[in-house]
Amino acid sequence: MGSSANSEPRPGAAFAAAFRERAGPGGTLRFDEFGALALYDPAVGYYRRERPRVGRGPGTDFFTATSVGPLFGELVAAACQDLLAGRSAADFTFVEIGAETAGGILAGVAHGFGAARTVRLGEPLVLDGSCVVFANELFDAQPFRRWRFRAGAWRELGVRLEAAGLAEVELGAAAHPALPVSAPEGYLLDAPLAAAALAAAIAAQPWTGLLATCDYGKSWRELCEATPGGTARAYFRHRQSNALLAHPGEQDLTCHVCWDWIAAEFSARGFAAAPVCSQEAFFVRHAGERLAELAAAEAGRFSARKLALAQLLHPAHLGQKFQVLTAFRANLEGGGRPTAFPLPAGPSDF
Repeated sequence: MGSSANSEPRPGAAFAAAFRERAGPGGTLRFDEFGALALYDPAVGYYRRERPRVGRGPGTDFFTATSVGPLFGELVAAACQDLLAGRSAADFTFVEIGAETAGGILAGVAHGFGAARTVRLGEPLVLDGSCVVFANELFDAQPFRRWRFRAGAWRELGVRLEAAGLAEVELGAAAHPALPVSAPEGYLLDAPLAAAALAAAIAAQPWTGLLATCDYGKSWRELCEATPGGTARAYFRHRQSNALLAHPGEQDLTCHVCWDWIAAEFSARGFAAAPVCSQEAFFVRHAGERLAELAAAEAGRFSARKLALAQLLHPAHLGQKFQVLTAFRANLEGGGRPTAFPLPAGPSDF
């Protein structure tokens, strides 16, 4: 079993103890198992700590669309109502999954939906009835597996706690139905399998209506052919890095989602999925009237709302970095009853 030379400074005592407990006698975790520990463990997980993570304030780690204030929620509400295609928004419950705050993106926003609720990370998710289900950067926050192509074979990567700190190690030759037959020597593939499993779990709930999710991702072909260094990144105090093992439990770990997989999970359960589009195109196409109202109201002056709009739409900011997948299910075959499951789903052998 090979070991990476890139050991990080030793983790804190609490994280090291949790790692040893999960790793057991072997002392090694598969990378998605390490990610589940570092992100979602109730005691030491990054997303289980009650502190601000998103924004520009002290101690935050990254900036996203929710950081611009209520404007994002206004545009999402307008776009989703347009996508309901004549159906009354009052007949639907707006459910935000993975909300960073208890109020979610519709807090303080006049939206027209019959009700609105949030499901925060770690809370049980139950969906039934007519819903508009929305998620912002939910799927990229799931644990992921890592493989490297070396000496003619894919080799799964894991993490081991050594005397010098955490180290990335090879777990040996691996076979998985998702893996391509071959790749260039050293090609690193970050596979968001848990994100696909979470999509399947959401789609399996007995609800009808609209899904809209914003995230950054690629097609499976792009992940297999156009990202030789992988897509996994760490975010700590607004600094992006490849130091995935540094600050475990204190930094965000993320990789690009595979849009093909997520769309396939919803399509397999009766949803009609639309082609993925950029966040800029999504709002221009489906919230055009609201954008026109904003442009007229803010004309001739430089304002916070105008700046927020530029951050959401401009290609140099969030407009092209993020994409949006939408899907709609009008009928539910076979009935069914809602079943609560924890959010997120955790590591998967998808």
